[in-house]
Amino acid sequence: MSLREETMFLLVVVVFVSCSLMSAVGQTEPVLDSSYVAAVYEHNLILNPDPRVPLSRLAALQHMQKNLDIYEEQTARAAEQGAQILVFPEDGLQGFNFSRSSISGYLETVPDPQQESWNPCTEPAKYNNTEVLQRLSCMARRYNLYLVANMADLQPCPLKTDNSSSSCPSDGRWQFNTNVVFRSDGLLVARYHKHNPYFEDAFDTPPQPEIITFDTPFAGRFGLITCFDILFHKPTVTLVEKGVRQLIFPTAWMNQLPLLDTIQFNKAFSLGANVTLLAANIRKDDLIMTGSGIYTPFSATYHHAQKGDPEEGRLLVARVPVLDPVWVEQSMATEEEVVVRGESTSSTDSGFCHKESCLDSPPPETASSVPSSSSATFVSSMMHDPFTFVLLNETEGEVNVCDGTFCCHLQYQRLPQGGSKELYALGAFAGTHIVNGRYTVQVCALVRCARLDVGSCGQEVEEAESKMDFLLEGRFGTRYVYPSVLASKLILEQPEHLETAADGRVTMRHSNMTGGLVTACLYGRMYHLDNE
Repeated sequence: MSLREETMFLLVVVVFVSCSLMSAVGQTEPVLDSSYVAAVYEHNLILNPDPRVPLSRLAALQHMQKNLDIYEEQTARAAEQGAQILVFPEDGLQGFNFSRSSISGYLETVPDPQQESWNPCTEPAKYNNTEVLQRLSCMARRYNLYLVANMADLQPCPLKTDNSSSSCPSDGRWQFNTNVVFRSDGLLVARYHKHNPYFEDAFDTPPQPEIITFDTPFAGRFGLITCFDILFHKPTVTLVEKGVRQLIFPTAWMNQLPLLDTIQFNKAFSLGANVTLLAANIRKDDLIMTGSGIYTPFSATYHHAQKGDPEEGRLLVARVPVLDPVWVEQSMATEEEVVVRGESTSSTDSGFCHKESCLDSPPPETASSVPSSSSATFVSSMMHDPFTFVLLNETEGEVNVCDGTFCCHLQYQRLPQGGSKELYALGAFAGTHIVNGRYTVQVCALVRCARLDVGSCGQEVEEAESKMDFLLEGRFGTRYVYPSVLASKLILEQPEHLETAADGRVTMRHSNMTGGLVTACLYGRMYHLDNE
């Protein structure tokens, strides 16, 4: 049974040991005896066929009600399966590609729950033009669960909570891409304005980044982020640095292999940041949108549509452990502290560790201390960045490749299946990505090339036949490194071993793959260099 068909969660009674941010790459399964049921819905949304043409409020509501009808059906299904929290995707009600003016009919003013208490379901007359808020509130109340949705928010300018000197937009109002959270009785408990828009003409960037959390009685604290936010320090890493270990992630993510497929990076972030991520995406094949999941550092319940699959929504429900450290500490205050190692959730050891003694053998020398590979290097574009590559010409061996002073090291044993010929390469890149967003990275990536020519290395590939046992390592100038292993037909694999060292070295070891290797990646984010 594949990971997409079952959760890999295994409940064990162990004591929770908190750890510092991001150095927790590869934690063992948490030490707790509490869990909750989470759900995310990948929504095949009904689009406005001409989003650049303004609609009346009535026409916009009629459009959104069609998507809300689907939300209602899925909320009922989630509740039947015991879900305590349900997440819907970004842009799931109105869609996208609006102009600032054409989205006007879809806007509702969302009051700040930190400033006032309001239950739209029981107090519908308190505010005008809040029909969407009212219906979402009543869904949460009717089905007795926490509900998270994304919508278009209109705020007066200047904001009451804005202490900055930022001027208002020229039309005198703020328009925000907004997550809203409703308690199980319908109370509006959180509002978050997306801080990192991705080519969104209809929306503003908030004057100040918002660090928004909300509390639940079943799992403690959750933090809110949206789509492109996940690649940036604010608000995402800021939340984790503040001890938030459960993140809600509505997204409308366009997949980009070989490094930033939705499920690939969502799982990598969950593992690298040592957090739970509840990720709900849109399903639109013509926009390369699919991939939703419920991720923890040691489990994944996800869906990634394949070519030819019917274009339809998908509800995912999974029982996951509580990771909020405060909640866990309170819930276990009277329990005896017993330390046992988490059991494996697959045929390989998925109990990750940071100490060299956890490895079967001593680690190799770091990439910066080993001789340069005798193989010739070449440069090829991957994700619009000039990666320096070296080919894997043998069945097994070691290769090294550097981009400037940043180096990657690979030990590998290739296991071809059925005599197939496939070309693999190890790539390194250290620099600022500038296409469709600007951010600085250090990346070590082992990839299958699209064809048998070197010019195809770095191009998108979804299938592979060659399995690989490997150890991938780099010495990073950041502690924020996100590891991933992606197998053929976009199947996630849980790395066997991960460790970090004080000198910045990150090592990922994996073997016994269930499918051919598409990508193995250590994706380092140099947040501190983004503005240079």
